[in-house]
Amino acid sequence: MKNRDRGRKREKEKKERERKKESELEKERETEREREREKERERKRERERKREREKEREREEDGMRKRNSEGDRAKERKKKKERERVKEKY
Repeated sequence: MKNRDRGRKREKEKKERERKKESELEKERETEREREREKERERKRERERKREREKEREREEDGMRKRNSEGDRAKERKKKKERERVKEKY
């Protein structure tokens, strides 16, 4: 009877150790998964920042083009007025 009880006790302890090991392994796996998720979130944030910088640069370029085209229009108006003045003289 005692031998059987000791055998059961050993089996129980063995199963408990295995459960603990498995639990530790699962914790490590979860930690690793969390690290990977965090890395992915950081990559996503970096892509978003890059996209925003690109949009800002495009807005600035568009603004420069607009100002240049406004300047060109002003020059055209001046030329047109000058031509009209020249026509009036003759």
